[in-house]
Amino acid sequence: MKKGTFFILMLIACGFLLSFINTAAGNELGLNAPVPMAEEKMKDVSGKDISLNSIKTGKGLLVIFSCNTCPYVKLSESRIKEVSDNCIKQGIGCIIINSNEAQRADEDSFDAMTKYASSQKLNCPYAMDINSKLADAFGATRTPQCFLFNTTGLIYKGAIDDNVKDAGAVKTPYLKDAIDALVKNTTPAMQETKSIGCTIKRVE
Repeated sequence: MKKGTFFILMLIACGFLLSFINTAAGNELGLNAPVPMAEEKMKDVSGKDISLNSIKTGKGLLVIFSCNTCPYVKLSESRIKEVSDNCIKQGIGCIIINSNEAQRADEDSFDAMTKYASSQKLNCPYAMDINSKLADAFGATRTPQCFLFNTTGLIYKGAIDDNVKDAGAVKTPYLKDAIDALVKNTTPAMQETKSIGCTIKRVE
């Protein structure tokens, strides 16, 4: 086989491999993208069926992928409560989504979610994502992981702040700053950060 032909075949093979890797890993939602699967119905801990469109307001929407027991979520509980309440106060829709489909038989069951929402005194919906469909649509992989939309598209995605382990040592409250920018109708100074947390437990 000629060297040129071999090189071309190797490039094609690498292209197929990269394509497979990207498909397998899933792609995280890009900035400015609209809310995906906005009409998909989910069961909220209130017992009602809701959708992202039913929660989104004329100002925007905050989506937080979370769960009941992840240690990183536990460390972030007061902050999740604070930002979700702040969104409601500012007239921004907010929803917390549990996509841990592989743990529905135990700590992430609907009953466990209901008890958790009550214990945390959550004022925003906490909904079950059956088969992790919403997580797949967002390309979400961690808990907690945040996606903030204004009226036209995604303006921030990533972590709540820069220190998931110690709320008292936070220097940059990424999500709060992004919410403030949304209210002022400006672009957040930081639009993408890395979420640090537990993996979303999908059914393989």
